Amino acid sequence: MLHVVSCFVYAGVIKARAIQSMRYKNHPGIHCNAQMTTALLHKYAEPDAEGMSRLREAITKMNMSARAYDRILKVARTIADLDASVHVRQPHIMEAIAYRNLDRSNYFNL
Repeated sequence: MLHVVSCFVYAGVIKARAIQSMRYKNHPGIHCNAQMTTALLHKYAEPDAEGMSRLREAITKMNMSARAYDRILKVARTIADLDASVHVRQPHIMEAIAYRNLDRSNYFNL
């Protein structure tokens, strides 16, 4: 069963990378969401109104930097690609924030 799940995840990643490759084909040196500049973030990763509201709330409550804001948007864009969504929506933002919280916690330092 694990092999089937792994193949499914792998296929999703390949599809998301293909989406990113097409998106950035006219942007030299940019091949994936992690490489996006601030200008590209505004063009390709701008969330819907509800997502933006949640992101601003999280940034304020967790006292995150502008760099953290950009990283959350990049991760949310990737989640949206995995979801085959053209737009970054509130659920993608919330999932990216959750990953950021996990990264910031002492979860792995038990």
